[in-house]
Amino acid sequence: MSEQTQAGSNRTPRRHRVLPGRRCHLLAIAIAACCLPLHARDAAPKAPAIASAPTATQAALAKAKPITAKHGMVVSAQHLASMVGLDILRQGGNAIDAAVAVGYAEAVVHPCCGNIGGGGFMTIHFKDGRNVFLDFREKAPLKATPTMFQDAKGNLVPGLSTDSYLGVGVPGTVMGLDEALKKYGTMSLQQVIAPAIKLAKDGYVLEQGDVDFLDDSVKDFAKYPNVAAIFLDHGKPWVAGQRLVQKQLAHTLEQIAQGGTDAFYKGSIARRVVEASQAYHGILSMQDFASYTVQWDKPVQCDYRGYTIVSAPPPSSGGVTVCMILKLVEPYPLGQWGYGSARSLHYLVEAERRAFADRNTYLGDPAFVHNPIDRLLSAGHLAQVRAGILPDKATPSSEIKGSLGQPEGTHTTHYSVVDKDGNAVAVTYTINYLFGIRQIAGDTGFFLNDEMDDLTGKPGVANGAGLVQGVVNQVEPGKRPLSSMTPTIVLRGGKPFMLTGSPGSATIISTTMESIVNVIDFGMNVQQAIDAPRMHHQWYPDVVYVEPGLLTPQTRQSLESMGYQFKMRKAIGDDEAILIDPRTGLLQGASDPRTPAGLAAGY
Repeated sequence: MSEQTQAGSNRTPRRHRVLPGRRCHLLAIAIAACCLPLHARDAAPKAPAIASAPTATQAALAKAKPITAKHGMVVSAQHLASMVGLDILRQGGNAIDAAVAVGYAEAVVHPCCGNIGGGGFMTIHFKDGRNVFLDFREKAPLKATPTMFQDAKGNLVPGLSTDSYLGVGVPGTVMGLDEALKKYGTMSLQQVIAPAIKLAKDGYVLEQGDVDFLDDSVKDFAKYPNVAAIFLDHGKPWVAGQRLVQKQLAHTLEQIAQGGTDAFYKGSIARRVVEASQAYHGILSMQDFASYTVQWDKPVQCDYRGYTIVSAPPPSSGGVTVCMILKLVEPYPLGQWGYGSARSLHYLVEAERRAFADRNTYLGDPAFVHNPIDRLLSAGHLAQVRAGILPDKATPSSEIKGSLGQPEGTHTTHYSVVDKDGNAVAVTYTINYLFGIRQIAGDTGFFLNDEMDDLTGKPGVANGAGLVQGVVNQVEPGKRPLSSMTPTIVLRGGKPFMLTGSPGSATIISTTMESIVNVIDFGMNVQQAIDAPRMHHQWYPDVVYVEPGLLTPQTRQSLESMGYQFKMRKAIGDDEAILIDPRTGLLQGASDPRTPAGLAAGY
């Protein structure tokens, strides 16, 4: 059996690079030929609908090719984590085994975002047709209050929810990964966590993509001696080619391997986190850890042009919002208009504007609020919302409110796994900002999240992601913060067609939605769909964020004349996707070039 890996179409293929410490089987790398757009397979082949994009963008996308494999595929934001997952598949593990192994490995080799100090979501499609969703989102401590991030005058205190122990929610990753493995895995915890322990204990050689993430927080690392001792090299930033060793994290992972969930939530690990929280004016307690639970749920599902979208329900807003956007634009011939055209962008932005208004108004932790999902996704309601979109004018966000009336009562990581039997797992998990609060509790070795910032510190005031949210997501004890994480599986004829998702706070939703539209509407292969420049609109602020290469001067002028304001962003999202050819069953993997350390790996 041949193994194929690729680090993204804009990177040097790994077969041309000698990387110290890389396992020998990485030398057997093959880059596959580009496959036809999937929806065009039953008809004559046709080029992707990208003629409206700038010429340079068209040329780059024409060269973008996914890698292919017959048996299994893992795509993640860190190449060593991808290889860990691929090894598990090759050993006979299923997609759940591999997903858990990748989750633990990323906690070591992608510490900005991969984690055991945060939480997330897992969407699973089984070969027998079942779809399930696992919520292991963090929870607010039991001592949390609605005004805990405000001063005596009711003003939000900058940094309190993002840079202090008050911003730390009760982590869910360890229990979530363990629950998935126990319920649906085939391997033991010791087997799937062993590669992560080895990477932490022996270290791994840093590539430039790894160093880029670390460089972002060098000044923060220097503030805390226990963090600087690991993530700085005698006070200086790590550089590519050096080996990063994390023996404290290795010890923590060994405790989890031996004691499972209890070792993390009821033993010395939890005690050290609680002690650090108390020492630095936080409110975490041993009761918070002991009472933490994960939740199995039914995914959000909707149909789009003959495909079925299976995605994350609340406390994720992602699945509902993606479905709203897709259903709002479904009547329009986006494929005819083309990728990057003024008309396509106009209707996509207007759909996003309205969907985000509803997201921010009505969605929250289902243990605390009623989420009106059926009403939001009903045909009648969508038609009513769609009727407000003008064909030649941007609607100011100030004129858009939650469409159901009064409500009742950027740094994450995504990975995708498909195994030889057709089981598919999409996972998005996070510690919120890069490296969370940038602090490690004692000698535990892992960064703590600042997920409390995803709750509404004050209704009507923007959080760190710029999202203006209401009382349904206000801070309350034990509440899970509303999330934008959107691990998504697209089905065709009841079988997996595409796995997609991204980090990026609110831009997760746009990135995930656009990857789907790029394939289904614009006829792109999966690597083109991931590489293509993106845009994002989230209701407030009333600006369209765009990546370089999306707009021609003529398109920008046309949209600005309709009332749009644009702001350039160097990069939006980091989609790690898999597409399955419904005719041949061939797996196509695409790692996002925006994160150079990522890898698509299959066999």
